[in-house]
Amino acid sequence: MSGTSAEIDMEFVAPFIEAATNVLVTMAQIEPWVGTPHLKDPGESMGDVSGFIGLTGKQIKGSLAVSFTKPAILYVASHMLGEAIHELDETVADLVGEITNIITGGAKKMLVDKGYKFELSIPTTIIGQGHFITHKTKGSVVIVPLEIPEGKLFLELCFEK
Repeated sequence: MSGTSAEIDMEFVAPFIEAATNVLVTMAQIEPWVGTPHLKDPGESMGDVSGFIGLTGKQIKGSLAVSFTKPAILYVASHMLGEAIHELDETVADLVGEITNIITGGAKKMLVDKGYKFELSIPTTIIGQGHFITHKTKGSVVIVPLEIPEGKLFLELCFEK
């Protein structure tokens, strides 16, 4: 499935981009380059470790995955924790879950101001190259690439109103 940004509901996607950027800038002192949101084929993750969280409400339901390449998350983790991190371990997995939660919470706060109300599930983390992300809603999967000095991360949003 391919598409243009004209097919993407930026009113809903933009708060997640802003929240992700805020997390990286304020918690890791890293300014990401944000790529163009586009539609993605479901399935294999574009990263080596992903945080996943569900969103449920009367107006909207969906999910967010935040996937990091290994070099990107090691760079982010090292900056956030103030020490060199060299491997994908339980500490990194916990951090990815927390980053996912903070991004979603920040986006939720912005979306409440636009009239959206939803609850968040507990985030889960998946580690491993080539893992699959399965969004449970019928909506299209929107992917937003972000680039930092040491690698890439990807926001994957899938929602239906």
